[in-house]
Amino acid sequence: MIIVLLLLFDTCAKIGIFSDTAKEFMQKTQRDENSDYLRGSLWFSFIIFAANYQGQLPIPQIIFTMAEQYISSTQNPKIRQLLLLQQKASERRSTGRFVVEGRRELNHCINAGYEVESLFVLEGSPLPSLQSSTLSQPSASVQSTSHLQSKTPFQSATQVFIVSAHVYERIAYRGGTEGVTAIVKAREYTLADIGKQINNKNGQAPLLVILESVEKPGNLGAVLRSADAAKADAVIICDPLTDLFNPNLIRASIGACFTVPVVACSSTDCIYFLRNNNIQILTAQLQDSKPYYDTNMCLPTAIVMGTESTGLTDIWRQAADTHIRIPMLGKLDSLNVSVSAAILLFEAVRQRASL
Repeated sequence: MIIVLLLLFDTCAKIGIFSDTAKEFMQKTQRDENSDYLRGSLWFSFIIFAANYQGQLPIPQIIFTMAEQYISSTQNPKIRQLLLLQQKASERRSTGRFVVEGRRELNHCINAGYEVESLFVLEGSPLPSLQSSTLSQPSASVQSTSHLQSKTPFQSATQVFIVSAHVYERIAYRGGTEGVTAIVKAREYTLADIGKQINNKNGQAPLLVILESVEKPGNLGAVLRSADAAKADAVIICDPLTDLFNPNLIRASIGACFTVPVVACSSTDCIYFLRNNNIQILTAQLQDSKPYYDTNMCLPTAIVMGTESTGLTDIWRQAADTHIRIPMLGKLDSLNVSVSAAILLFEAVRQRASL
């Protein structure tokens, strides 16, 4: 029966029973450099359909959209949307979407509970495993049709697109991303979320990082890496000058922006939150301060830092319980904010290790 149906399908295509649109599509696949891939997809889909017609096999729905999922043009609407999300903060805010690039970053993102809307995989690359915090080495590649019957690589994505090398070169924000890029639905933490988290620590003193008006995404990403390494409870960005889903921030943090809760709020709201939760405020500043290692960080602690050029504003200086500094033995009077954050965070780790 299947053979008869296949012959009928081929005959109909030849004598013109199909619509002009269908014929044009078939002719295009003959010319396309990926015609073998597309024709194979169509025939494989028809075989599955014929078998299902006889009640012999279930239909994996993804197979029927396989030809639609291959993208070879940078003018494709999905590619244009992805590029806009990479380039414009306004687009990210208005759509509630952002772009994640790289297998490690994407796994951290999914494990943090974010929802992948669209996944773009470079043709010929290994399929990503998006199910656990550790990357597995899949045996299939996107040149194969058999992997489409497995839910594992794509379970977290609503749409999966295979893209040509030409297209991926255009959308790749950086090198070495292992051929995987995704559009992800944004979600934001609030101070209330952080409050619930620190109240569930069973008596362990919370450790927070507060950054005031730090605008360089690379610095923010590096601070997040240190916060993850020191197992800080959250990073709070007060009066932010960059959005939290900036591609440079995600890249610089290598996914730590997903492993550490990040909140954006005003300095006034943050100070109220810290006071209300009995968290001491340690401001890093040169004036009227003492060495950081002479300060008790075993208590619930928020380490507050500002920009390298202007430091902290008066609202934080006045709200501080203690002013701390990192001794500078050379001729310069400041460190990069990410370096300062690492030093102060690991002093807290050192002190708490003795408890």
